[in-house]
Amino acid sequence: MQTVRDGDGETYLLVKRSAESSRVRDPDTGAERYVDNDDLRVVDGESALATAASGVPDPVRRTLGAVRGDRSLGLLAVIVDEGPIAAIDLLNAADMCESDLHGTITEFRAAGLVDEADVAGRRGYDATPVAVEALGLLRGESEGGE
Repeated sequence: MQTVRDGDGETYLLVKRSAESSRVRDPDTGAERYVDNDDLRVVDGESALATAASGVPDPVRRTLGAVRGDRSLGLLAVIVDEGPIAAIDLLNAADMCESDLHGTITEFRAAGLVDEADVAGRRGYDATPVAVEALGLLRGESEGGE
């Protein structure tokens, strides 16, 4: 696969090239169509896999990069649903040792998914809008909040 652009500047994945036309895939929708070869140009230096990933909403991509498994995804869900939550309460609620919890929170903070928060005078964490949107998308909630 290669990343290509058409005459309008739209980016696609080149699926198959024939003599006169090529089958391309829209990374946003997955829809495929044929385009005349004369209307396409290869985008050098742009990874086809990065192009394929570009169709996934940014908040979801950021979350997938920070989440390492069900436990860390569950931790993020707890922070989204119950936050802001004090660190001590999070430690009591999570089935993680303090070191694992701290490491996971650090990854979430680096990805912009959680921020430190003051919870009744104690250190805690709250979900960012990016995390809230990502969890909503992953849960299949519409943008209207349904």
